[in-house]
Amino acid sequence: MSVISLPPGLTTRPLALADVPAVVEVIAEQELHDVGAVEIEEADLLADWGRPSYDLGTSSVAVLDDERIVAYAEHLGEERYDAAVAPAYRGRGIGSWLADWAQRLARERGVAVLGMPVPEGSAGDRLLTALGYHVRWTSWVLRLPAEARIEERPLPPGYALREAGPEDHEQVWTVTEDAFLEWSERERATLADFGAQVWGRPGFEPWHLQVVTGPDGRVVGVSHAWNSTGDDLTETYVSRLAVAPEHRGRGLAQSLLVTSFAAGRARGATSSGLSTDSRTGALSLYEKVGMRPASTWVHLAITLS
Repeated sequence: MSVISLPPGLTTRPLALADVPAVVEVIAEQELHDVGAVEIEEADLLADWGRPSYDLGTSSVAVLDDERIVAYAEHLGEERYDAAVAPAYRGRGIGSWLADWAQRLARERGVAVLGMPVPEGSAGDRLLTALGYHVRWTSWVLRLPAEARIEERPLPPGYALREAGPEDHEQVWTVTEDAFLEWSERERATLADFGAQVWGRPGFEPWHLQVVTGPDGRVVGVSHAWNSTGDDLTETYVSRLAVAPEHRGRGLAQSLLVTSFAAGRARGATSSGLSTDSRTGALSLYEKVGMRPASTWVHLAITLS
């Protein structure tokens, strides 16, 4: 297989923790160009890169024009990688080079299928489709309009909703990972890796992690959310929402969602958002509380031979 070359004058190196602001800038430029809004924030990368199992130096690459990072890619583990190219540097073959880099690294690690999410109809969608990638699933960024009223969702008798404490962390991890692994094709995250992205996420506050306990006092539902500020707006973003299978169909997820949104609004948020995909079957749940799609993404993947 021939090696794809970068345009003359560009150099590469592995990423380092100090590159977080520069990488966020590239991702933000790409998101603003492709979907009209910036979703990324520094804490997202710090949480991902702070996982104990993750080796940033061997799993990433930065493309530089002089000293400026203009593109990057990283293998996040198993079948997932992320990449971004600053819009001003598109059309030069950088995206193809990053895709080739990611595929080569994944093959070395024994990965059979590799993919990443891109906005539907974007330059990334067109490029990866031309490179032979196929759609594995569709996802949506959903938002609750600023003017929407948040209706309370009472819990059934015997259930209680509260902020989680350190003593709940292992149960939070178990309930969330059990729920996500019903449809997600990956290995179970370790408690340490999970914690780095939840209670270890930079800026974590107790209200970010809400739980529902069942009649026996054990955690049966989880919501992880925080307030994100950008474009002069503050939004409550729900990152994880999970309910144990035997406790579903009782409105627990809606109660958790509404509580997280209300907690965010009480702290200055003017909108609320989350993302879901076609594997979960949860779109109707979010529409029931008034959320509407703001952008559509496709997860494109390729089988590595």
